[in-house]
Amino acid sequence: MTEFAVEFKNVSKSFGETPVLRDLNFGVHRGKITTILGFSGAGKTTLMKHILGLVKPSEGEVIVLGTDIGLISELELREFRRNFGMVFQYAALFDFLTSFENVAFPLREFTKMNEAEIKDKVLGLLDSVGISKEAAGRLPSELSGGMRKRVGLARGLALDPHIMLYDEPTSGLDPITTHVVYDLMRDTHLRNQGRGFTSIIISHDIHATLKYSDYIVFMERGQVVEHLDVENFKKSENPVIRRFLEL
Repeated sequence: MTEFAVEFKNVSKSFGETPVLRDLNFGVHRGKITTILGFSGAGKTTLMKHILGLVKPSEGEVIVLGTDIGLISELELREFRRNFGMVFQYAALFDFLTSFENVAFPLREFTKMNEAEIKDKVLGLLDSVGISKEAAGRLPSELSGGMRKRVGLARGLALDPHIMLYDEPTSGLDPITTHVVYDLMRDTHLRNQGRGFTSIIISHDIHATLKYSDYIVFMERGQVVEHLDVENFKKSENPVIRRFLEL
């Protein structure tokens, strides 16, 4: 088992004549929480798409759990994505399905579990993120923003992923709910850490990031400016990072 869950080796990506990622070389530590930080347009979302295999690099290699995902077929990639859980910005739940049905969806789609097994697993997942049986029967429109994030996290955990990806997980939430969601993310990580569970967060929320992350990757104009553990990141003398920290 390697030290890194994800490795970027000399990765560059251009769309037409526009460079978006420039010679990325770093690894995401297995079993840790790593946050990708940076101003808008830094390339954070494109980086996440490379991890998921939604975009392939113009140059270089993206190694995920020991596999160069640029070399596998679409069919193999579809199966490989079971290694990922994803919590989208604004939760991205199916608005016509209840909380229970949203979490059950990947189990019905990708496993051969029977309905009794699905029920047990879904209720267990919802309970683990603080969603009651009563709330399990509600539609997303009947839930608060924080509760929708919780359901999104439960759905992301349904297939027992090795890597959890969070795309701006606290966008649109008030400060108190933001910390509740980060507490939940941290608790979820710690519960699963024994099996090498790795969390990757795309965020611009500097203050919550420094409290909850193990490592920071700071991006600027498609490049990695710093990749440090949190304590050393706080001490960085890079002027771009100092400006970001002072926001």
